[in-house]
Formats: sequence, C-alpha cells, structure tokens
Amino acid sequence: MAFAHCLFAVPMDTSIHPKISIPPSFCSTESPSSLPFPSFSSPFPPLSKARNLSIFPRINRVGHKEKAEPRESEVNIEADAFSHFKHLLLPITDRNPYLSEGTRQAAATTAALAKKNGAEITVVVIDEKQKESLPEHETQLASVRWHLSESGFKEFKLLERLGEGSKPTAIIGEVADDLNLDLVVMSMEAIHSKHVDANLLAEFIPCPVLLLPL
Repeated sequence: MAFAHCLFAVPMDTSIHPKISIPPSFCSTESPSSLPFPSFSSPFPPLSKARNLSIFPRINRVGHKEKAEPRESEVNIEADAFSHFKHLLLPITDRNPYLSEGTRQAAATTAALAKKNGAEITVVVIDEKQKESLPEHETQLASVRWHLSESGFKEFKLLERLGEGSKPTAIIGEVADDLNLDLVVMSMEAIHSKHVDANLLAEFIPCPVLLLPL
C-alpha cells in the first residue's frame, strides 16, 4: 500500500530520537523487512484485542463522578410534596347557578384527589357583587353541595367572599395562605374568562395550583 509507506517514511536519527515502536496493525501487508526502515517490536497488543480498552481511564473516572444521581431522600421529599395533599381548595368564580363545565370538572377532580389522599375540601365562592345582587346565589351553593355529594363529600368547608373589591386571584391566595392549604384546583376556564389572572397566580398563591384543561 503506497499510502502506508508514505505515512511512515520519515527520516529518523536514532541517535537523537528515542526508540519508537509501531504497532503491526498500522503497517502495510508487506513483511517488515521490505519497509524502508528497520522493524521494531511492538509492546502493544493487536488492535483487535485492545479495542475494548480505554486510553483515557482517568478521564472516564472523573466523568463518572460528575454524573451525580439525586439522593433518594430528595426524590422522596419532592414526591411527597406533590402527592400527599391533606387540604384542597376549590374556588368558584363563575356565576352559573348550576356551575359551568370547567367548574364541574374542577369539583370532580378535587373530590377524586381528596378521596385518594384522605384530604379535606374547602370551597370558596368569589364574586365582585354583593350577595343581595346575586338572585341565584343559593342555587349555585346547592349545585356545589350536590356535585361534591355525588363524589362522596357531604361535609366540606364553605367560604363566601362576595363584594369585597379584591381580585379573585388575591382572594384565592389569601384563603390558601390563611388555611395553610396544600393544593388549589381550578379549570383553565377561569383563566380564559378573565376571572383569574394567570400572571398573578405565582405571586399570590403560596401552594401548588392544578389547572385543568377544557
């Protein structure tokens, strides 16, 4: 192979340069005696046998140390924070006396999570108008009781925050903070209808918020 001969045909002064060993697998198929320089014995094993050996063992060890695994205790803490709910909040922000589709979905999800975790439920009904200006307010409360009762929750805490002049997002945050709640369950419908400001959720609500898609 002419290429192999050109690759290694470099003038060598053995009096200056140290003795160099060339692996046999890097030479041409001709015998070593036919090459234009003396043959040397190779201290390296054949390439086929050394293929599985690493030439950077120290680097590999360092890289392995840098690939840190999360501690089991840290993983368990994070899992507990998002699964062991003891007190859930269900905000009602729409005026539908029979509850909107999104609110019914949020009520069913809240009941399912509470039943799974043995948690309590607090319902907060929020409206900018006073109770006297909401003729179907009692019908709405009856609807809330009926939907939760169908899921097995006849006892729950009910709060009414009506006509206070505060934004619904701020009220939800206040209730969640006062009662030390673990999770707020809402429908994206409350965001789309502008009843709740999504940009203020992280600022006012001190616990995780579950937003359900429509």
